[in-house]
Amino acid sequence: MTSADSDIPGMTTHRIEALTDGIFAVAMTLLVLNLKLPQGGGEGLDADLLGLITGQSHVFSNYAKSFLLAAIFWIIHHQQSSVIKRTDRNHTWLNILILMFVSLIPFSTSLVNDYHDDWMASIFFGMNMFILGSLFYLNWDYATRGHRLVAPNLDPLRIAVGKRRSAVTPVVSLFAMALALVDAPISSFAYLLIPLILFHPTFRYHPSAPEKR
Repeated sequence: MTSADSDIPGMTTHRIEALTDGIFAVAMTLLVLNLKLPQGGGEGLDADLLGLITGQSHVFSNYAKSFLLAAIFWIIHHQQSSVIKRTDRNHTWLNILILMFVSLIPFSTSLVNDYHDDWMASIFFGMNMFILGSLFYLNWDYATRGHRLVAPNLDPLRIAVGKRRSAVTPVVSLFAMALALVDAPISSFAYLLIPLILFHPTFRYHPSAPEKR
């Protein structure tokens, strides 16, 4: 804990960050367990293997999508934690809720794998992403409102950009869920909009001057 942190009353965030890193690591590792091929035949093994792999292309695609989304959530949490100086009861429980839905990512991904043509599976996955994104927005809004859990001199532009970034996933998830009602497999590709949007300069913080600590 730095001297700057020790001057701020309240609990520190170190335990939350440690728990978060652990749960993200487990959830992202569990995603690979969805990569299972059906049992192939004995003859024409090479042709069988190629067919089995290409037949499971949606499983590999969902693995990559979910791993990328989990990584984005981890990065957002890291960015938020880098400026949140302390925690309180409400903030702690918000983070516990976040981790509960992070832990659900492997299950919601396996659901889409098993029922990739079913709109209900796509809606379930979309709700997982929507709730997670919304909780990240609430986490940032709660911590920065009135500079409750952040430094009093935190750049207002950084707060605004953080809100914009946190709002991207819920909005895209709503779009993906609406698209799932029309075409469930295609709706999965809507989530690729999230990293593309976050890469845009509007959603990136560029300080005009170094912040005082």
